[in-house]
Amino acid sequence: MSAFGFVLHEGLTEPDLEGTFAWLVDRGHQVSLPEADAGRLGRPELAAPEEDFAVGLDLVVSMGGDGTMLRAADYAVTEQVPVLGANLGTLGYLTVVDREGLTMALKRFLSGAYRIEERMRLAVEIRRADGSTEHTSALNDVVVEKSSPGHTVRVEVEIDDSFFTSWVADGLILGTPTGSTAYSFSVGGPIIDPVHRAVIMAPVAPHMLFDRTMVLRPDCRVKVTVAPQRPGGLSVDGHPHPNLAPGESVTVTAADRSSLFVEFGGRRFHDVLRDKLGLWSR
Repeated sequence: MSAFGFVLHEGLTEPDLEGTFAWLVDRGHQVSLPEADAGRLGRPELAAPEEDFAVGLDLVVSMGGDGTMLRAADYAVTEQVPVLGANLGTLGYLTVVDREGLTMALKRFLSGAYRIEERMRLAVEIRRADGSTEHTSALNDVVVEKSSPGHTVRVEVEIDDSFFTSWVADGLILGTPTGSTAYSFSVGGPIIDPVHRAVIMAPVAPHMLFDRTMVLRPDCRVKVTVAPQRPGGLSVDGHPHPNLAPGESVTVTAADRSSLFVEFGGRRFHDVLRDKLGLWSR
């Protein structure tokens, strides 16, 4: 018997999933959902506490788009459980199968006909003015940005404890290769195969001549401090955090734990990129 945890897009309903759940349960497997997802579906008997959701699971299945996949990866990384993504969205860079192919994908997982792909994450330390720190991690990116329309944010950047430069800009993105096709891509950053390990540093609309994205080694330590006079906004994998006041900072480096994604072979990154971006020419 295997244990499967499902993380669901908020638009999914019971009829969308009942067949998959029944298929697994009929074969003696366990199915669970995070409490919030179980509540939306009206299935409290499948609910697991959010903080312990991944404990004891063999696989986390993401049902949605890349946003749902990021949430599933956050749950799974605490216990190093692999994640399988079923795409119900549009682009779906992180997902592997569509809804119609999910049962076959589960069969292949149960038979061992899959491989695991490791994706680097960023360890994130947020330091507040009172000396307190918050710690989290990101699979895609960390963004320090302007906190109100019509203004910029000024940030001071250190790399490996050595001052690098100050940027006055709309924001600064610190991302992973997995995140290179997310926000960093939209501001002209490089596309990097997600199995690589690197830290991407991409300014957003900087008010200076140096406007290039940098690709840094994975073990570098990048510290971004908000300079006077305005606060800066902060988001981690698209989730907003309280603003950074002047003098407060965020520091990133490679996390100790990677996210583990289920792959079935035959799906190469450049093929996915070509298909998602419509790059066919013949």
